[in-house]
Order: sequence, then C-alpha cells, then structure tokens
Amino acid sequence: MQIVWLGHGSFRYEIEGKVLLVDPWLNGNPMMPEDRHAEATAGATHILLTHAHFDHVVDVLGLARALNIPVVGQYDLMGHWAETEGVETIGFNKGGTVDLGGPKVTMVHAVHSTSFATPNGPNVPGTECGFMIAGEGHVIYHSGDTDVMADMQVFADLHSPDIGVLAAGGHFTMDMHRAAYAAKRFFDFKTIIPGHYRTFPLLEQSADALKAALPGVDVIEPEVLVPMAF
Repeated sequence: MQIVWLGHGSFRYEIEGKVLLVDPWLNGNPMMPEDRHAEATAGATHILLTHAHFDHVVDVLGLARALNIPVVGQYDLMGHWAETEGVETIGFNKGGTVDLGGPKVTMVHAVHSTSFATPNGPNVPGTECGFMIAGEGHVIYHSGDTDVMADMQVFADLHSPDIGVLAAGGHFTMDMHRAAYAAKRFFDFKTIIPGHYRTFPLLEQSADALKAALPGVDVIEPEVLVPMAF
C-alpha cells in the first residue's frame, strides 16, 4: 500500500489494487508542479470527494471525464452530477460503506463547511465529511477538513484506524496542536500524516508541534509526489 501527497488536502491512495484520488486539486495548487499532473493521476480508478470547496472540488469533474472513472461522495451531489454532468458516480452517506472492488470506504462526519460559487450565489451541496479507508491490513482515517470533535471517539471505537491523515494547517481546519490533541484523546495511531498545510503563508508550515506532542507516533511530513509505503 502506498500513500502519496498531492499537496494541500489532496492525496492518492494505492490500496487493494485500486488508486483512489481524494480531493485532487491540481490546477492552481501552489504545491503541484504543472508538468506532473499526469503522474499524479496515472492509473486512478476512483475520485473521492470530502466537500465542495474550490481547493477540493475544482478538478473533480474534469478528471472524472478525462480518466473515465467514477466520483465517490455524498448521495445528493453525486445524484445531481450523474444527471447533469455526464459522469459516473457512486453516492452514499455518513455511516455508509462502499466496496470499491477491494478497498472499503466508510463515510464519517466532519465539522467544517461546504459550498461552491454559482452565478446565483453559493451552492451548498450536502455536508462535509471524512473517510475511513480499509484494505491490506490497514485502516486509514482521512479526516477531510475538520476540527476536533467528540465523534472521533466513535470512529476510533468502530474502525480502530492505525493511520491518520489529518488536516492540520489551522485557520480553516485543526492546527497541529488540535490535531495532536485529537490523536491523543481519541485514537491509537501508529502513523500520522498531516495535510492541508504549507500551501499558503496563512497555514502552518511545519509539523514540529505535532511531532513533539506525539513522541510514540510516527509523524511523517510528506513531500509532494513522494510515495510513502506501508
């Protein structure tokens, strides 16, 4: 199994013979080299969407069409896109699990917001979420954009994730301090990979605080397009 950071909150999971792109933001992503987009998406089998803010959704439909792969996300938006955008979708909702032909993905709650701009003002399609991705003897908690929440105790009890991919850049999501609190208070991670950071000066630029707070956990500061094997 491999996890590849695509910069910001975008990740690539190579698991159980599938390649899952979660919130793939390529065009305009300051961390993603323009000449490496094809490398980032090569072999992709599914796109997973946590919410509809531009830095998560802007490339989703274009990639789904270009790669001819389904978008996996909340039922309401997936149904709308299937009818209006000519893309294949897999719609489900919080608490539900879908089998993507190997990896099993459960949608879980997140605390954030979600919308994208339209000529008539913001469109609010469903609600924000995270994912538990299970396969190859691992469970990955992809938090999506969220703050700490008591629901995380339920996630830990039900799923026992050993890898946490946590939004930890602050301002829009948890910062490193709050992500460390969540990890200590609710989970028993063996590995944590921070995301949604370093993209802009407004966000945290280092995971040093996360590492210092979790001495028994392998906190990996990812590099864009450098695979992490598990």
